[in-house]
Amino acid sequence: MYAIIATGGKQYKVAEGDIIKVEKLGVEAGETYTFDQVLAVNNDKMVVGNPTVEGATVTASVIGDGKAKKVIVYKYKRKSGYHKKNGHRQQYTAVKIEKINA
Repeated sequence: MYAIIATGGKQYKVAEGDIIKVEKLGVEAGETYTFDQVLAVNNDKMVVGNPTVEGATVTASVIGDGKAKKVIVYKYKRKSGYHKKNGHRQQYTAVKIEKINA
């Protein structure tokens, strides 16, 4: 059984027991979080929502917060001496999928 959920402007295919990194949720470690935007559920047959599946939720426990690897942004214009180096580390929340309620 798996489900497709939407959070933080992205879509994730999840199954029970999976650990995924999603955009920062602002929830403390150890708490549970419920994803209510379930786009599709596959439990022997595929159920696709329009846009979401009615009554379907995905329950997850929050493992903790973190920062992803640094992405280097380098801007450069030739002949003018312009160059600028910048870095960015995106914050995320790691969650473990506990139950898919179809």
